[in-house]
Amino acid sequence: MPEGLARFLLKRRWIIKPGLESTDPFAASARYEETLSEKGVFIERKRVLVFGYGGRFAVGVDLLKRGAAHVVLCDHFVLLDTERNHELLPAYERYLKVEQDEVQPRGEFITLLHGDIRDESIQKQISQVDIVLSTSVFEHLDDVPGITRALSKLTAPEGIHLHFVDLRDHYFKYPFEMLKYSDNVWKNFLNPTSNLNRYRLNDYQREFDANFKKVEFIVIERLVEEFRKAQDRIRAEFKTGDENADAVTLISVVAREPK
Repeated sequence: MPEGLARFLLKRRWIIKPGLESTDPFAASARYEETLSEKGVFIERKRVLVFGYGGRFAVGVDLLKRGAAHVVLCDHFVLLDTERNHELLPAYERYLKVEQDEVQPRGEFITLLHGDIRDESIQKQISQVDIVLSTSVFEHLDDVPGITRALSKLTAPEGIHLHFVDLRDHYFKYPFEMLKYSDNVWKNFLNPTSNLNRYRLNDYQREFDANFKKVEFIVIERLVEEFRKAQDRIRAEFKTGDENADAVTLISVVAREPK
């Protein structure tokens, strides 16, 4: 599917299902706050970066309402969801303004960062942040090592990352289906427009351990029976021999102290 068509469908919630930050952004920000507080981290007076915000300001303004000092909304693409951003007014007019019928963030509270986070010119546009957050973004990255490294550089020495990552094939009925195909077949014929990098738990462990001194992985979901049914066709490179690790489908990553 051409990318322009995919983004058109995604914005209108047709056929393609968006992530939690788009479908229920206030639940997403509540989950961020709750999970961080369990780790003894509070967003009050913190600079927060939301990685892959999807064009909607809702998570950002809700984090501000919960006490964040400043929010950086980061996305590779400029695709503002004007209709849904208008719905945030007047409840969040402290953080937003209207210019030529477009809802825009107030710069003292929100910074929009559009472009490749690996680009030094992009990184120089903001100061280091205390907290970096994402939901269902990392599985779509085409350069996990480079982007993880770039995000770590933007993080304050005592900062923390919290990422929710979905390791399933996004044709969710068959969560391990994508692991049955060679790189050539996957990349040239089956990989969706949104890009699924097919990283597994051990792959994410390697990349976060390379960039942070303290890393914790929390398994949210493990589909052992589904994995057993599919494992004979799953390619060897996606199996470690540890069923408990190979059957993991949903995780959260908490990373502290960038190297």
